[in-house]
Parts: sequence; C-alpha cells; structure tokens
Amino acid sequence: MSSFKDLRIVDNFYQTSSYYPMPTVLISTLAADGSTSCGSYSLVAPYYIAGKDYYAMLLLARNSSNTAQHILNGSKVALNFMTDERKNYKKIVAQGWPGDTPQEKMKNFGFTLEDGLCIAEDPSTPRPKVVSEAYQVMECTWMCDLENAKEDMGRSLEDGCYPPPYRDFNGITSQYGAHFILRIDKVLMKEKYYDNIINGVKAKNWPNVLVCHGYRDSKNFWFAKTRRTIAELLPIREATLSSVRYAADRTDPNIHFTDDALEMILNVPRIFLPTALKGCVAWAKENGVTEITAKEMAIINDKRAKEKKK
Repeated sequence: MSSFKDLRIVDNFYQTSSYYPMPTVLISTLAADGSTSCGSYSLVAPYYIAGKDYYAMLLLARNSSNTAQHILNGSKVALNFMTDERKNYKKIVAQGWPGDTPQEKMKNFGFTLEDGLCIAEDPSTPRPKVVSEAYQVMECTWMCDLENAKEDMGRSLEDGCYPPPYRDFNGITSQYGAHFILRIDKVLMKEKYYDNIINGVKAKNWPNVLVCHGYRDSKNFWFAKTRRTIAELLPIREATLSSVRYAADRTDPNIHFTDDALEMILNVPRIFLPTALKGCVAWAKENGVTEITAKEMAIINDKRAKEKKK
C-alpha cells in the first residue's frame, strides 16, 4: 500500500494542491499616466538560460491585472527581488490585492523607488522605476514578437476576460491568463551581493531571499522564514569535461575555450579551477586571443611552470 494520498488537482494547483516554494517579487511597470506601478508576483522563473542571443524570464499573470495590461500596452518591466524582513510582509501582500487601480495600490506603497540603469543608456525609452529595497533587479523587455503576441496588444477585455484566440506560450494564453517571455536587459545587484558572486560566495553574505507558498487557505499568504544558507559540496569528485566546460563558459563571455584546451586542466582541483580559468582569460586578453585552444593552453601552462620555478 502506498504511503501517499491522491490529492485532486484543481485550479491554481501550485497553491491549492501542492506545497510549492516560489520567490516573491515586486514587478514594476508603467501605468497609462507614465507613473510606476508595482504588483506582487510569485509565478516568475528563468526561461531562456543558454544557447540564445539573450536571456529571459517567464512571467505568468492574470491577463486583466494592472501588470498584464501595462505589459500588453508596451510597458517595460522590472522584476524586484525582495529580502525576507517581517516588517515588509504586509506591504508586499498589499501590492498583490486584485481590483485596485495603480493609483490606489501605490498610495501607501511603503517602499522607495529609484531609476534603474537602463534609462541612463537609453533616455528616450520610458522605463518603470525599480525598488531601492530589493537585493537584485532584472530590467526586462517583453518579447512580443514571439508567437505573434504583439497582436494581443490593444485587444479588449469582454466581461472581465479575453475571448479566443489564445496563444500557447506568449501573450494571452487563456480566458483569464497570460504568459510573458521577458528578455533580461540588465541585472542590477546591490554591492554586497555583487561582491559575493564576483569574489567568492560566503554564507554570511547571502541575501535572505523572500520565499512564499501561496494562498494556501484563501485567507493567508504563507511565507517561509529563511535562515542562514548552508553550503553542501557537489557530489562530483573527479572533474569531467562537462563540469569544466560549465565553469569555463561562465568565466568570460568574450573568451571561448575549446574542448581540447579544457581537457588539459581536468586535473585542476575544483577549488582552484575558477582561479585557473581567470588566469587563462587574463592571458588571452593580454595577448589579443579570443579562443583558447590546446596550443594556447600549452603556452599558458608553460608560463605557469616557469613562474612556479621562480
């Protein structure tokens, strides 16, 4: 006999038929009057993570929401990832209440807004402000060309919902729902957490990420209290080409390593691999090289050997 019970799957199953941890973000968009409007969302996830000309996030939203309507009307988007602080719970939940106008929602917003970084590079393109209290922000653009979703821009709601046709993965996808593929234009990171990624991750410098479990009982919004992060060593004991490739491809986007080059550093202990790869990249830039092959790796290794002898 199974130790599990068969739970019926119903609408909003991620909240009603499961315990599903999700991030909680405040999504900034531009209202019709050009002001910044923010709404609370959890159905946000990475979408294009590699192999494309750009990176993207996926947002699921009620298509009649302020956020969805603003995006459908051409607004840029900012995903503001918030930290876990008890004093902010009520303010964040308040931004998720359906039916309020943008002006009503923002009247008692409780957070600080500031310009992002994209506006400085392109002042002619209006962008929503970002939340100063966020630990990271992704400034994004809706890829409305995908699946011809730009045809949904300007469609009118009828009796609170959209009539067919519906799209499969981008734009208005059902009577009440919408999916938005958001190209990531910039990732904004507070200095403390930026340094943690660039200079080596330490548990004490990890952000307290706000995680929720949804409206589980239709009365409360359940947050999971975060604690200090714990590092668990990866089970890989011997480096493989794929694991070294993973690290190499993330060292510098302008320097490519060939497989035969990476095979020459498979014996480098994992703890020293980032340093070794950064050293290879530094040599490549000094010598005007954009692709490191076995030939260049031999030169680099010879240089290291001579430095060790000294």
